Amino acid sequence: MGNFEARKKSSGVSIMAINPFDFVNSINTTKVDLISTSDNPELMEKEYNPYITNKALSYFVDTISLANEMNICYDIDHKYQYDFLRSTVRKRKRISKWYKPRNDDDINAIIEYYGYSINKAKDAIKILSKEQIEQIKINLTKGGVKK
Repeated sequence: MGNFEARKKSSGVSIMAINPFDFVNSINTTKVDLISTSDNPELMEKEYNPYITNKALSYFVDTISLANEMNICYDIDHKYQYDFLRSTVRKRKRISKWYKPRNDDDINAIIEYYGYSINKAKDAIKILSKEQIEQIKINLTKGGVKK
């Protein structure tokens, strides 16, 4: 059913926690209702994260409109959002690489050297040569032992 892990509360009662991507997997491929079939549906409904689910579905042409619809209707109960997506999304294996902003040392050096914002630094890196960027990095070295 997914990657479950036991989590202990301070009272000593064991409560099952679920990975947010298990909900995405159940919407896309397994179609198993994780909320209704759990031991504690109220707690499982709280574990459902609409943001992550909608973000995961927004990477695909066939599910982006459904994810957008759930973003528009954000105030609907999580159970109803989950049931809607589980019943309307066609069964298919959907795997995507999540966009993560890269941490570029050249851009960080330009930001620190000139005091630019990230957007201005991205524009500046297009017109600076490799030699100029290396000189900026040399000017920014603060000394000490390099590891």
